[in-house]
Amino acid sequence: MTDPAALERDLRAAGLRVTRPRLAVLDAVHAHPHLDTEALIGVTRTRLGAVSHQAVYDVLRVLTDSGLVRRIQPQGSVARYEARVGDNHHHLVCRDCGAIVDVDCAVGAAPCLTPSDDVGYTVDEAEVVFWGRCPSCAAA
Repeated sequence: MTDPAALERDLRAAGLRVTRPRLAVLDAVHAHPHLDTEALIGVTRTRLGAVSHQAVYDVLRVLTDSGLVRRIQPQGSVARYEARVGDNHHHLVCRDCGAIVDVDCAVGAAPCLTPSDDVGYTVDEAEVVFWGRCPSCAAA
């Protein structure tokens, strides 16, 4: 469990009111990176008791919009959420079981990959998904 005082500080620093659902969802995302919404609803309910699906969806949207949570959606997967934000890291995704793990930038500082032609864009982020088989699936 993440320090509740730190979560409260994060919410306030993002200009958000501190509510029990926001604290519970943010704590769940910190404790269980890369969970989908349904799994986060389950974790949140174990912490709060009754909370509606819509409340969790709304909290995830607010946390994502405020930059406290990052939403990722690898091809063929439902949306997943993580609290590791602001460092432009990437992900490894297992083609068999769907496990997702974080990996640091491939080379250098963010955005860590430079396009061959930026066509005048100011690049501030690179999103890379590495696909393969996790050690458990590769051994099976």
